[in-house]
Amino acid sequence: MELTLSLEKLTNEKLLNLHKVANKNHDVQLADFVESKYLHEQVEAIKKISEYVAQLRRVGQGHGVWHFDQMLLHGEEVVA
Repeated sequence: MELTLSLEKLTNEKLLNLHKVANKNHDVQLADFVESKYLHEQVEAIKKISEYVAQLRRVGQGHGVWHFDQMLLHGEEVVA
């Protein structure tokens, strides 16, 4: 999960860089496309994965991780 969080943050950084380049070059359509299709979704994913990482740190090793995995596997809400 920590690696996933790092990857999501890197992806978000690259999207922000693309958005900055679009603005710098006055490409309003590309800037709007990146904003509307990707940035909001990326922030939500980072938030959710950050919550998962925090929960996994709290439960520690062993049964807590197994239970966490089972909840994700069955589509249940993982409660903080």
